[in-house]
Amino acid sequence: MKLFLRTKDFSVTGEAFELLLDEDLQMLVTRPQPENLEAYYQSEAYISHTDAHTTFSDKIYQGVKTFSLWMKTRLISSYANHNKSLLDFGAGTGEFLLAAKKKGWSVAGVEPNRDARMRSREKRMELLRDMDALPKKQFQIITLWHVLEHLPDLENQILQLVRRLKDDGTMLIAVPNFKSYDARHYQEFWAAYDVPRHLWHFSRTSIEKVFAKHGMKVVQTKPMIFDAFYVSLLSEKYKTGKQNFIKAFFLGLLSNINGWWTKEHSSIIYILQKGNLVEDV
Repeated sequence: MKLFLRTKDFSVTGEAFELLLDEDLQMLVTRPQPENLEAYYQSEAYISHTDAHTTFSDKIYQGVKTFSLWMKTRLISSYANHNKSLLDFGAGTGEFLLAAKKKGWSVAGVEPNRDARMRSREKRMELLRDMDALPKKQFQIITLWHVLEHLPDLENQILQLVRRLKDDGTMLIAVPNFKSYDARHYQEFWAAYDVPRHLWHFSRTSIEKVFAKHGMKVVQTKPMIFDAFYVSLLSEKYKTGKQNFIKAFFLGLLSNINGWWTKEHSSIIYILQKGNLVEDV
């Protein structure tokens, strides 16, 4: 692997990291990968574990999250059958599972971070620490919303998830796309690199190749339009030290326009099914 970019942890420690390019997979790998990753999540700046509403960008994030919950529950319903069983892996503070449960889904969630699990428990949504604590069952839908990039033992975790998916089930995975316009524009300041919490940085090619090894096939993709705006807002802060809302808005807009032509959006939802059950689309 060759050096692609040098960047740093802008949100917690300020430590420097390298991104190495796996040319075959078209995937970036964070180096070094710390042994104690938990320490890098112990910050109020890590908003997906805190439900923060403190800053203006926090409020934007939470507002977008409310819309996203509606979108996500609608999306999984389009792939549901009579067995509405859902596993959310990396469930954060549990809002998505709560929204799905209200829509009649039988839900289970895994969240390694203790603080996030405690916040979820306060909302009466009990999350499990790891896959081993799950009941021995398969699910119709498995979701990972901006989670895959965090998993230390990537291949083994994917294998476990595929085994938990019913043969006619669907897996939905949302990840940032390092080939997007905003990633190219912001370079080392691109907030979605988020090293070292993000250990892997995916492209459309890498998702297809990584999951093909486990008998999974991408049957559809969907852009996450709001991510380009939020990531650009954070990236502006990392680059200039200021929250330049107007510039971030236009960069996010440019990224989305570019994405409609190139299919390289800031973040992408990949919809996967077991390869022997799907046709090319």
